[in-house]
Amino acid sequence: MKRFNTAGPCIPTRHYMVDISERVRQIRKMVDNGDYFCMNRGRQYGKTTTIAALERELCEDYLVISLDFQQLGSEEFVDENTFANAFVTVLQLELSMSPQVTPDILATLDQMLESAESDRYRLLRLFVDLGRIISSSQRPIVLIIDEVDSASNNQVFLDFLAQLRLQYLRRAKNLRVPAFQSVILAGVTDIRHLRSKIRDEDQHKVNSPWNIAVEFAVDMDLSVDGIQGMLADYESDHATEMDAAAVAQAIREYTHGYPFLVSRICQIMDQKLVGNGFVNLSEAWTVRGVDEAVRIILSETNTLFDSLMGKLQNYLELRIQLRALLMRGESIACVPDDVEQQQLLMYGFVRVEHNKLVVANRVFEMRLYVFFVGESERNSSLKRDADLSRGAFVTADGGLDVPKIMDHFIRAHNRIHGQSSPRFLEEEARERFLTYISPIINGTGTYSVEEQTRDQRRMDVVIHWLGRRYVVELKVWRGERYHEEGEQQIVGYLDYFGLSTGYLLSFDFRNRKVPGVRRVHVGKRVLFEGTV
Repeated sequence: MKRFNTAGPCIPTRHYMVDISERVRQIRKMVDNGDYFCMNRGRQYGKTTTIAALERELCEDYLVISLDFQQLGSEEFVDENTFANAFVTVLQLELSMSPQVTPDILATLDQMLESAESDRYRLLRLFVDLGRIISSSQRPIVLIIDEVDSASNNQVFLDFLAQLRLQYLRRAKNLRVPAFQSVILAGVTDIRHLRSKIRDEDQHKVNSPWNIAVEFAVDMDLSVDGIQGMLADYESDHATEMDAAAVAQAIREYTHGYPFLVSRICQIMDQKLVGNGFVNLSEAWTVRGVDEAVRIILSETNTLFDSLMGKLQNYLELRIQLRALLMRGESIACVPDDVEQQQLLMYGFVRVEHNKLVVANRVFEMRLYVFFVGESERNSSLKRDADLSRGAFVTADGGLDVPKIMDHFIRAHNRIHGQSSPRFLEEEARERFLTYISPIINGTGTYSVEEQTRDQRRMDVVIHWLGRRYVVELKVWRGERYHEEGEQQIVGYLDYFGLSTGYLLSFDFRNRKVPGVRRVHVGKRVLFEGTV
């Protein structure tokens, strides 16, 4: 029986996976057009799975040479001769297993292996020999190189790209010049931006060796319909009677279609929930099951999060922009030439929406909030106060007493930070509340922030707790009219989530404010309004 897979490429006959045939068809068109391009996306974004499917699609009409640069160690990039020798070796290994290779090509490969033993065998000779293979092939040849990141910071690799570029340009002038039909470089790094990373002594490289590459605009996010189709496949095997449309929508809302996260949520629902708060698979395959799977993901260590958080540890500039985006609610316009933004996009932290940077998906956002709150030393006293009182905030029926949380927060905040200047308080206010609730819900619940409300005026926090949701609007006091608008806005969210009770926490800098929590009615909805 099939299973969900998060380790290595997905195989249709062995794994539940979203149908990516339309994605493959779009890439096939680029190959048919003779395009050279980079398939660069974040870690575990389905690149290798896509390449495998693309190879199956192309093999009827093309000779596909599919290499993985993980096969080459750093020593293979020491100089041209060492690299050319290693390249011929992996090329021979790949083509010797292909049924499409002719005897002429095999003979050329044998000659290349013999020549490569010479210390005079360099890139120029390698590309002359590749031209001989291309000329003797009965089919156009497509070169695919996966995991180019392992080579991207290396001058020999840049020279290799320059030779591919030269081959492409010569073909453009004369169609009889032997050249690959298409070259696809796959990895996290966008090869077109290598000039911003490579130095030659004290001089920056200013010309990309891969400026012939066309834009790779194929959408690799998994759609709601695609996820629902995968769930239908699972349902045919397990008969859970799930509401596949609702579950697919919930998964998409958390992940924005990030392939690893989609598969990991499904994997947890399939393997880890039954016996841990869920009686059977029918209970697990629900929206509540999706919430619980996300909670588990946020508390685990995996290769994707290790990679992302490692980048934040190594690149302070990325941390600064993400903190401004999330904790300050700043609106950051997309600037294509900004190096830090290029890296945030390349590593998969953010995406562009309406020409603004937004965090790539809600799971990343939730994990980043935990990261930033955890590193905040200024609010450590608030965190300790919340941790000591956490047992008092659980109601008799297992829910959360949010009004009590608000009341304790207001008293603790005013005791610890009551002398803060209005400007400082406005900048730090919401971070302080998130710091306070983190130890309370840690291990049992999670929280997320509604994206469209994350600005410098207000923020709607949704606490997910054992299948229940609590919507808390955080806002800075800007007058009675704005306060009333905030009440109507949170009522709209309550209607969206099907809730009758909401929570509004205002940070009021006026001297005549009255701190505390009060209960009010807005139409048929009950609001608990707190003032800090």
